[in-house]
Amino acid sequence: MDSQQRRARSRRLAFIAASVAASAALASGPGFAAGVARAGDPPTPTPTPAVPAVPAVPSASPQPPAATPSADPVVVPEPKPVPELSAFGAYLDYGPRGVNRISELSRWLGGADLRVGHTYLPGDRWSNIEGAPNFLDSWADWRNERDDRMFVLNVPMLERNEDRVPDYEVRRLLQQGARGDFDHHFLRLAERLVELKVPDTVIVLGWEMNGITYTHRCGPNPEAWKKYWNRIVTTMRSVPGQKFRFDFTPSRGQDAIGWTNCYPGDDTVDIIGMDSYDQPEGISFDQQVKEPYGLQEHVEFAKSHGKAISYPEWGLFRNGDNAEYMRRMLAWMDEHKPLYNTLTDYCPHGVWQCDDNPKASEIYRSVLFGRTDEPTPAPTEPTPDPTPTTPPNCSPMDLGEWVEYWIGGKLCMRFDWWSRSR
Repeated sequence: MDSQQRRARSRRLAFIAASVAASAALASGPGFAAGVARAGDPPTPTPTPAVPAVPAVPSASPQPPAATPSADPVVVPEPKPVPELSAFGAYLDYGPRGVNRISELSRWLGGADLRVGHTYLPGDRWSNIEGAPNFLDSWADWRNERDDRMFVLNVPMLERNEDRVPDYEVRRLLQQGARGDFDHHFLRLAERLVELKVPDTVIVLGWEMNGITYTHRCGPNPEAWKKYWNRIVTTMRSVPGQKFRFDFTPSRGQDAIGWTNCYPGDDTVDIIGMDSYDQPEGISFDQQVKEPYGLQEHVEFAKSHGKAISYPEWGLFRNGDNAEYMRRMLAWMDEHKPLYNTLTDYCPHGVWQCDDNPKASEIYRSVLFGRTDEPTPAPTEPTPDPTPTTPPNCSPMDLGEWVEYWIGGKLCMRFDWWSRSR
C-alpha cells in the first residue's frame, strides 16, 4: 500500500471515530470520557459467527462448554519428576596425571560432567598413608575449583598393604590397631586433608577387606578389624573442621569371608560401597545380582541400615569385552542411584585408556555421552493471552466488529460527569 492510500484511510478512520464520539456525546449529555479496550485480529467478513478456538489450557475460571454437556473435560497431564542422576567419574591415575585426564575423558564423553575425582594413598609405608607432602595437592586444587565436586580417597589401614603378609601377622597388626598403636598416622592424615581445604573427602577405608589381597583384610580377626576401623574413624573425626564421610567397601560376593561379618556399625559408617568387577569367568550379570553377598544384597543391606550406596571400583575383568555387562551395570546404577561411582579405567577393566574393549567402550560412551547433573526443566503450562478489561466507570458501546477493529478496540463511554459537578 502506497503513502497516499495510507493517508486517505487514516483521514476516513478519524472522521468515523469523530462522528461516533459526537453522536454519543449528543445522546448522553456533557462530561463523558472515552476509553479503548484492545481488540484482536480483524473479524471475518461473513454473516456466520466465528467459532472460538479451544484454549490449550483451561483458564482459572472455565465457562460451561457451548457444545454438548457430555464432552470429556480437558485433562492436563502432571509433569513427570526429573530423575536424579548420580555423580560419576573414573580412576585414571594416582597423581597429577589422573587429575589432567578428567577433562580429557569428559571431552571424549561429549562434555559429560565428571564430578568425582578418585585416587589411592600408597600403602607401602606409614609416611605415605599419612598423605605424603605434595601427593594430594593437585587433587585438592581440582576439588576446590567447584563446590559440587567430590574427592574420593582410598586409605589403607596398614603399611606393607600389598606385601602378602601372612595371616598370623595380620592378626597381630589388627590387634595393635585396635589398641590405638597407629592412631597418630590417621590423625596426621586428617589434619593434612583439612589443611588442604578438602575436609569433606570421602574416605574409602580398608577397601575389599573381605578378600585376601591386602594386609588390611578382615578375615584373620574380624572383631579386631572392626575395633580398629572404629578407632581410625573416631581419630579422624576428632580433627576440628573435618566433614569426612567414611565408605565401607567390600568386594562383591563371598570371597574369603562374608562382608557383613566385617561391618563395624552404623555410628562410624556413612556409605556402604561395593567394588564390583565382571568376574569370575562365565558368570552372568543376573548371577552377580543374585549371588550371596552380591549386588542385590548390597542394596538391601544398605537400605536396612539407612545408608547411601556407592561403587568406587567397577569395570570389566574376567569375561573380556563384555558389552552386556557394561549395559546392565550402567542400568543398575541408574536404577539404584548410588551416591557416586567411578569406573576403573585401565586394562583389562577400562574403556577409554584400554583398547581391548571396543564393544563395551561404545556402550559406556553412548550411555554417558553429554550427561550432566543439571536437571531438565519440567514442562510448564502455556500462559493464555490476557483478557481485555473494561476501564472503571465506563460502559462499552456496540459499534460493530469492523468499526471496532479499525479504531483499535471497543469504544467505552464514561457516565460519571455528575460526580464532577458537585
